[in-house]
Amino acid sequence: MIWSLPILLDELNASVTADLQRARKTLGHPTDLGDATEEIWIDLFNKYLPRRYHALKATVVDSAGMFSEQIDVVIHDRQYTPLVFTFRDKHVVPAESVYAVFESKQEMNATHIEYAQKKIASVRRLHRTSLPVPTVDGMKKAKDLLPILGGILTLSSNWRPVFGDTMLRHLESGGERLDAGCVADNGNLWLNEDGSYTLSEKTKPVTRFLLELISRLQAVATVPMIDMRAYAEKLE
Repeated sequence: MIWSLPILLDELNASVTADLQRARKTLGHPTDLGDATEEIWIDLFNKYLPRRYHALKATVVDSAGMFSEQIDVVIHDRQYTPLVFTFRDKHVVPAESVYAVFESKQEMNATHIEYAQKKIASVRRLHRTSLPVPTVDGMKKAKDLLPILGGILTLSSNWRPVFGDTMLRHLESGGERLDAGCVADNGNLWLNEDGSYTLSEKTKPVTRFLLELISRLQAVATVPMIDMRAYAEKLE
């Protein structure tokens, strides 16, 4: 057998899309469908993102005791930052550990974009600590807090064209900033540094999204060093 990189990347895309379509066809209960859709994306990220990252469904908390809404997919640091709480399938992670948050839906539409904006806003408003970092070369200043990446993940969209003026209008509606989105059947959206959007209908959208996400996570480098004593102050 001769290895082929295009075939390998194509199979990754086909596998995720097929799983999302299978969930839509076979799961009649909305809760079951929602849970399955989230798990498909979480499994993808945990399989292919570098090991320093971990994806899970979670609520985010800060050292002041404020909580986000429950988020479908949280990509957080698991190398340097501990979980605050976990029980069965319920997880709470500290705000400092969060790289990216996504809402997962079967369909891209105006209601789901607005819903994702609301969920992402509940994470971004949380307080994040950042301590100076001890290194072999001495103490380095506390890391500047970089924006948390926020986006939406869907299987399809009824808009035609999918990535046209209708989508752009809702993205620029004045709600919380969305940085990224994947429509597994059609393509991707990404926010550019100048504040404009790149909306593209291309082949292999899931694979393209994954590779671009990894590139953007690499640019963030490491999350800030968490102040665990700030959390300890909440102990009574």
